[in-house]
Amino acid sequence: MKKLLMASAATALCTSAAFADGHAEEIKIGIILGFTGPLESLTQQMAGGAEVAIAEVNESGALLGGASVTGIRGDSTCIDAAAATSVAEQQITGDNVHAIMGADCSGVTGAILQNVALPNGTVMISPSATSPGLSTVEDNGLFFRTSPSDARQGVVMTEVLMEQGIMEVAVTYTNNDYGKGLADAFQAAYEEAGGTVTINAAHEDGKADYSAEVGALASAGGDRLVVAGYVDQGGSGIVRAALDSGAFDTFHFPDGMISAALVENFGSEIDGSSGQHPGTDSEGAAMFVEIVGDAFDATSPFAPESYDAAALIMLAMQAAGSSDSAEFKNEVMNVANAPGEQIFPGELEKALNILAEGGEIDYVGATAVELIGPGESAGNYRQIEIKDGDISTVTFR
Repeated sequence: MKKLLMASAATALCTSAAFADGHAEEIKIGIILGFTGPLESLTQQMAGGAEVAIAEVNESGALLGGASVTGIRGDSTCIDAAAATSVAEQQITGDNVHAIMGADCSGVTGAILQNVALPNGTVMISPSATSPGLSTVEDNGLFFRTSPSDARQGVVMTEVLMEQGIMEVAVTYTNNDYGKGLADAFQAAYEEAGGTVTINAAHEDGKADYSAEVGALASAGGDRLVVAGYVDQGGSGIVRAALDSGAFDTFHFPDGMISAALVENFGSEIDGSSGQHPGTDSEGAAMFVEIVGDAFDATSPFAPESYDAAALIMLAMQAAGSSDSAEFKNEVMNVANAPGEQIFPGELEKALNILAEGGEIDYVGATAVELIGPGESAGNYRQIEIKDGDISTVTFR
């Protein structure tokens, strides 16, 4: 198993020779992520996570009597709703995908759901779209996410900063659904806990100069600058301008800012900064790291959530006995939660066999999956700090 899962993404997408006779069903899953754009430093690992789950199921030969699964990558761009919608339309109406693992950023995820997935009745499970607005969107039971809402992240951010004695912050956010939703959720939680937000201001991505934005943030003041942006875009531009001007020297980074690119860009310049992203120190997280090996960074934000999203799609199909979204959408919550035998990374064949025999599973996966309410994660977070120019784990929440 480990040898297989450490294979390249291309190998992971190949149809198993076990299905070469052509009689088994071919199932297609769209993997729609921002392979270009402000999260591109994260999405290769996210796609890798989904493809590991697909490879694991293909190796088992146990899905729907020997069906093969193919992942089809599509570029959401993270920020261009029209481009993301076009990709989804091609995948659903042209490639005939049975479900979508994605999208990544909240705005494009909502656009795909409303414009393409909902009209076509296609299940979507996002590993990383965190806008609180997606909790109440009309979805006809088709939309799920393995990451928690930013309503939860706002509370966690508050707890982290309060415990460090940070009682006054400035906030800048990328001007889209993700950034505004997170900034508003954080401000509400922080002020309720007794903190002061001196300014809560949007910034646009793609600018060459953020000195004006940083000037306004510096004038408002604060003990730390919260940057609810994208590490491969304006978020890093804000940090660079703040450091160069001396406006701020420590920052707080939510999930969109945390990747290897953060320390590559700034190193020890941002020592003492803090942050958090969805993550867990559960048994399943360690098992996911083991099966991935050195194929990619299995601890990269949203890579474990992507494995779980793809796994839930295939397990729900097995539980329903069908790859039709209209049928298996009703099984996603059932396979994700108790009762049933707990299932961890590397145990998808076991899960498929239990379901085939009419049994029940409780999919724990790589992120201690528990889906609540409208089909979203209850929420676990990895708290980090920047120390000696690197990202260090402080604790899990």
